Amino acid sequence: MADNPKRENVVVLLPCYNEELTIVPTIRQMREAVPGARIVVFDNNSKDRSAELARGEGVEVRPVRLQGKGNVIRRMFADIDADIYLMVDADTTYDPKTAPLLIDAVRSGQADMSVGIRKGKAESFPAGHRFGNKLFNFIVANLFGRGMEDIFSGYRAFSRRFVKSFPAHSKGFETETELSVFTLEQRIPFIEIPSPYGERPEGSHSKLKTYRDGFRILWSIVLLYKELRPIIFFGMIAVFLMLLSLILGVPVIVEFFETHRVDRQPTAILASAIGLLATIVFVAGMVLESTARAYRETRHLFYLNSQR
Repeated sequence: MADNPKRENVVVLLPCYNEELTIVPTIRQMREAVPGARIVVFDNNSKDRSAELARGEGVEVRPVRLQGKGNVIRRMFADIDADIYLMVDADTTYDPKTAPLLIDAVRSGQADMSVGIRKGKAESFPAGHRFGNKLFNFIVANLFGRGMEDIFSGYRAFSRRFVKSFPAHSKGFETETELSVFTLEQRIPFIEIPSPYGERPEGSHSKLKTYRDGFRILWSIVLLYKELRPIIFFGMIAVFLMLLSLILGVPVIVEFFETHRVDRQPTAILASAIGLLATIVFVAGMVLESTARAYRETRHLFYLNSQR
């Protein structure tokens, strides 16, 4: 339920975790870039003075007890009622001059989500992050038929229709992937706008762990694909199992025709069991495909019925 009886026009949402060096500059940048907008900081158990400094700037600070950026976005979208939502990481790496462009793209009706594509010097992106970004962009584009240039950008504007129909399930940094896949799967109009991307100030560090969070993001893509394309997902497993069954079973069949007996009974039993499992997996994929189709249609109807 919305927390304000009067809906705001534009609300700037700042997820925050231990950003005492950058939270004040970010607030001031957004206040100048989007004058008159309500700014809300969602503090995710910061151990430093982030929340205190934000309150000192006169903005509203809301605590989010469940750790993880996905949990923060879930609370943001649930608690705030607005026409347009601008989300930006509170680390001063995003160019505030792009904010009006992102907002105008949504306000004009061109898109329900606009994304600031990060464009910066190599020093702004750790090598592992650059490689991971390109790899996951490629994976998503090939799995879901179309992609984005920067699926991990934390600089986005949304319409109310998008926010109130988005099923936020992720807990951590995989939430940007979930936002992007939802947009692609539902064929929601989006626009990508190049935006200068800078380095964090000295003493400020990214919370993203390259390998740990990279594995979580990859796993979230696998799970999303399983839920949205079950017939292909389980079909590939069934084909693998059937091939394995054939590899094990063909020598047994050849032996039977040559000797009219089967000496490798355990192998024959294993091949039969794997073949049966392949059939079960394929049937499960077909059943889940019907469920997934109904779920996609329900989500799309909910999106269409949400007020813009």
